[in-house]
Amino acid sequence: MLEKNLTKEKVVTRFAPSPTGYLTLGNYRTALFSYLYAKQHGGKFILRIEDTDKERNKEEYAQDILESSAWLGLEFDAVYKQSERVAEHRKYLQQLIDSGHAYISQEKVDPKSSDGQEKKEMRAEVIRFKNPNKDITFTDLVRGDITFNTADLKDFVIAKSLDEPLFHLAVVADDFDMGITHVIRGEDHISNTPRQILIQEALGAPIPTYAHLPLILATDRSKLSKRNGAVSIREMKEQGYLPEALINFMALMGWNPGTDKEVYTLKELKDDFDLAKIQKGGAVFNQEKLNWVNKQHLNNLTDIQKYDHAQRHAGDIDEARLKRALGAIFERIETLGELEKAFKEGEFSYLEESLSYESELLLWKKEPSKEKTAERLTRVTELVTEQLSETPTQEEAKEALWAYAEQEGKGEVLWPTRVALSGKQKSPDPFTLIAILGKEESLKRLKVAVEKLK
Repeated sequence: MLEKNLTKEKVVTRFAPSPTGYLTLGNYRTALFSYLYAKQHGGKFILRIEDTDKERNKEEYAQDILESSAWLGLEFDAVYKQSERVAEHRKYLQQLIDSGHAYISQEKVDPKSSDGQEKKEMRAEVIRFKNPNKDITFTDLVRGDITFNTADLKDFVIAKSLDEPLFHLAVVADDFDMGITHVIRGEDHISNTPRQILIQEALGAPIPTYAHLPLILATDRSKLSKRNGAVSIREMKEQGYLPEALINFMALMGWNPGTDKEVYTLKELKDDFDLAKIQKGGAVFNQEKLNWVNKQHLNNLTDIQKYDHAQRHAGDIDEARLKRALGAIFERIETLGELEKAFKEGEFSYLEESLSYESELLLWKKEPSKEKTAERLTRVTELVTEQLSETPTQEEAKEALWAYAEQEGKGEVLWPTRVALSGKQKSPDPFTLIAILGKEESLKRLKVAVEKLK
């Protein structure tokens, strides 16, 4: 049942995807802009799953639309399936036929059989709209006034039968019944608009306000597709992008706030979004920009949220140590997928209890002497013992060691100290490591390094 309070006086927008595959950023950008416009005006945002293509539709895709929208934070005020509205579509088709705006037409069917042999000519009935062959002008909120001469459309088919409506009839009927006031969709639908306006006029339905968004383009300015970078929201979630970041990034593809602000929450977008600032030109998908935006939202996570993400991949690493390492861990990554990979490949193995490395790794390139390196690590051990608390900060660790490092040579002191603490050629700086590991574990590792050099 349709909600009776969906009045034409209130702004009502819709997201109307077909469940024929997993939807991409471009699809959900349309949903986002429709959602923002409705919420800014105290209106309603409707999901209408256009599932009349029985051969290509799959329930798993319909379910994914619901799950991905919820994950992104786009809440619907009502949800409908087009396939459940056959009776309403039939009513409008009959109305068009009765009023003389449509007619049943006997059509030739391809006489060739599947094996290519000629067959006896066959005929079938379809329902065609009687084209008045006139100019149609509508005002697009993005592109201004657009005029079409409908004569080129001829008498177009709107249904295979009274029970099998095609796209244009079903869309108009559903928009009419659901009180849709604003249709926000991709610019590839511009050519559909004159047909739909003709049907609206014939039914006495109000004509919604249209806003056609620029397409999202690949870096070579071709239409973004699976072949050149388009992936589903489902895949982007699996790759470790945050929903807040995807919302932020989608908003910036084709919309310019007119300021230098680039990092937005959904709440902030509700306040700042303006359809009048939608660009007419295609929006180019920029992977580096997406990663940068995701990085900003990773930085905005609370320590509890960061810990929850890290802990999923950290194995048996000490909880307190992992919490102290969060800053260093999240400084390293742009997506949560990188977090999983880094733990799996041992990039954060310095957080584990035991290290495995060869003594030669402790030697700074300008200091080949194991004896001299051992002396310096012994002095570092003394400074850590004498000057640091059990849980030193990065700044305190630097203050304790910096003067000695400047005296002996920064590389000569800091390189072996860092290797002793991490067991790796590449890792955070030694001051960060001391703060992560704590005094007790740092001393233990420094002493092991000295023994390795003997």
